[in-house]
Amino acid sequence: MNIQHFPISVTEKQCGHVCKNPHADLTAYLLEPMEETKDRLRPAVVICPGGGYNHVSQREDQPVAMEYLAIGCQVFVLHYSVAPDRFPRALMELALSVDLIRKNSSHWQIDPDRILVSGFSAGGHLACSLGVFWDKDFLFKPIEKGPEDIRPNGLILCYPVITSGEYAHRGSVETLLGPQQLKDEKMVRLFSLENQVGSQVPPVFLWHTWTDQSVPVENSLLLASSLRKYGISLEMHIYPRGVHGLSLATREVEGRDGRYLEPSCQSWMSLVRTWIESH
Repeated sequence: MNIQHFPISVTEKQCGHVCKNPHADLTAYLLEPMEETKDRLRPAVVICPGGGYNHVSQREDQPVAMEYLAIGCQVFVLHYSVAPDRFPRALMELALSVDLIRKNSSHWQIDPDRILVSGFSAGGHLACSLGVFWDKDFLFKPIEKGPEDIRPNGLILCYPVITSGEYAHRGSVETLLGPQQLKDEKMVRLFSLENQVGSQVPPVFLWHTWTDQSVPVENSLLLASSLRKYGISLEMHIYPRGVHGLSLATREVEGRDGRYLEPSCQSWMSLVRTWIESH
């Protein structure tokens, strides 16, 4: 395995506000080609860990990357900008990451038509945002890319933040938008991704737990309803129990008090493997 780091830079002019950090970090975990499989093109997965847009969760970072590597993907983890940086900086960083991967796809043995984005919680909102906004002028024009350069080919959304409405995770909404943008009703509605779904959205794999008390399952149900309306391919799994932020739900990520260990939810990775192989 080859590990590389790439700075992903978005300027103040591009995102429209002062930037706290000079760049985000894209960490690549790349499987080395074997003689017997040197002509095989692999899917790529870009992981967006959660953290409420105020930090990037370690539990949804490298442990998840190792699992995606084990099922034959080339894997990238985006450590995107968080508060006090605001929308749309992190989204532009994700768009530039997809563009970088697509441009280097032949060098990294990646199928340029199988670049997937996997997001957790607020990272799920970020991933889904690229899925709904990749063809919008406000995103691709400032970073000087074409919409097809930044288009994800699939979304893997794990207990995602979706809505700014009744079932919103208010902390994520307020942290991403900040005091000024929160005053703009149009911006708050833009955050609510179930209202932004159209034919442009790629196929989606989605899972949540029924008992999630932090990001209610209604976030995923609202998204599923919109995807259904527009005929977007969806595989959805609602597990009967489990707290928010399970990640892999295994002992590797169980946390100090063990509350993130949930054997009944561990099947999501094997399910997503089948989903990836069929897309």
